[in-house]
Amino acid sequence: MARTQSRPSLGYALVVGGACFFVLNAGVSRVVLRAGIDPALLTTFRTTGSALLFVLFAVVADRSALRLPRGRELALLLLLGVVGIASVQWTYNIAIDRIPVGMALLLEYLAPVLVVLWARFVQRQHVRRTMWLAVALTLVGLALVAQIASGLAFDGLGMLAGLAAAACLATYFLVGEQGVSEADPIRVVVWAFVFAAIAMNVARPIWTSPDLDGSANLLGALDAYEVPLWLAIGWVVVLGTLTPFFMELSALQHLPATVVTMVATLEPVGAAALGWAWFGESLDALQVVGGLLVVAGIVLAQASRAVPPPAVPEVAG
Repeated sequence: MARTQSRPSLGYALVVGGACFFVLNAGVSRVVLRAGIDPALLTTFRTTGSALLFVLFAVVADRSALRLPRGRELALLLLLGVVGIASVQWTYNIAIDRIPVGMALLLEYLAPVLVVLWARFVQRQHVRRTMWLAVALTLVGLALVAQIASGLAFDGLGMLAGLAAAACLATYFLVGEQGVSEADPIRVVVWAFVFAAIAMNVARPIWTSPDLDGSANLLGALDAYEVPLWLAIGWVVVLGTLTPFFMELSALQHLPATVVTMVATLEPVGAAALGWAWFGESLDALQVVGGLLVVAGIVLAQASRAVPPPAVPEVAG
């Protein structure tokens, strides 16, 4: 997207705001999961609701975005939707249901490290020597956070789900670099979510959902309160997906994609703070140091790439 009359301060405000909505979505998603909606069904709700609203937006704003993709574009958008969106969200939902939300996002955001390793060893791209420092920081940091020396501190399946989310998110970025980022961002996201919704409705059809007339306890520090379950699911779709997406898309009009992606790495830090304030999750001093090392490694990995990340907003968190 062209950045006419660029206003960097507004761009930073938008991307930070988008990151905050993604962080809050982690907490609301856990509320929905603990209310009895399984991770696959929550992913179906999120992708289906988002796809419908994105299509509606395209009908109003830009009907050309609804043109059916063909050939190579179709294959890339299918991969983006099924792996880069549906699979990311499914594995991420499993992770936040089983391990602290900060740890889940920390694992998911290892994606830039996986991307730089793929670029170096598979695509044979030139990367800066700082890549090795980035990899070392993330590995040492994860070892400290997970307390590998004394046995895993967190649920093994939850950890594996978080790592799977990182691999799927790395696919999202790599597919973006293979030409999808050159297309209209609205068109890309509309069709990616449509394909994600189709895939999830095959895996876990939305019509198999239980009665949504019940309530969802807000858990943790908000345990005294309940909200209608349908309202919490609506938050995940509207304020946990569409709102941060449009904020980050708008930020790309004022900031380079590299900067937007860097600032978005605030999400694991914000999620750790949310987990502490809302759910009473805490890390000891060594684990906090480990988390900071991981974030530093992620940022350094972003800076190690010779090829910048795609100018497509991250919609998987």
